[in-house]
Amino acid sequence: MVKPKIVALVPMRHHSQRVPGKNYRILAGKPLFHHILHALAQVTEIEQVVIDTDSPEVIQSAQAYFPNVALLERPEHLRADDIPMNEILMYDCSRFSADFYLQTHSTNPLLRSETIRGAINKLINVYPAYDSCFSVTRRQTRLWDELTRPINHNPAILLQTQDLPPVYEENSCFYIFRQDTLKARRNRIGERPLMYEVNPAEAWDIDEEVDFLMADLLMRHRLDQI
Repeated sequence: MVKPKIVALVPMRHHSQRVPGKNYRILAGKPLFHHILHALAQVTEIEQVVIDTDSPEVIQSAQAYFPNVALLERPEHLRADDIPMNEILMYDCSRFSADFYLQTHSTNPLLRSETIRGAINKLINVYPAYDSCFSVTRRQTRLWDELTRPINHNPAILLQTQDLPPVYEENSCFYIFRQDTLKARRNRIGERPLMYEVNPAEAWDIDEEVDFLMADLLMRHRLDQI
């Protein structure tokens, strides 16, 4: 396959319900969204990085520190809290053409460029047998459903957790897809998706205040090791 054009999409809302101002809040000495942009900038397979946002703070900071990143102001009709992400991505894809899109979040600051590069190259090498890719975290722990039924283990056979059959959590660190898949399914995940495992230390997602504190601690620890 000829080297494909890959565009990275990074949606960021100004408003955050559970962690106020989280996208531009300082984490380990930098605004949160700077960390993912630094990671994406090191992935040579990505031709263009695009921020979709309604945040004046994000726009101003991105213009000052990331002049090569394209800024796409989110239109009013896509700014409500209940707008599905796939509808936002449909708009973004209509504005920037690409063979593949990689969508990630500012709320995954620990995601490494090597991981992103590995996922891109793995999908490109197996396409079209697999038509999309999404990141996952391996879980080997005893899981139960809401009716107290075991999901992945037999309570009568007490296996060590490392011997349990693994299950995989969709961790939302990234999705790689084509526009035709998104249009046809209104979904980033195609009919034949490839799961790409991400180290749990990279997959920390910021949804709550405690997540922000933990990500800040882990990032500071990482930077101290450099």
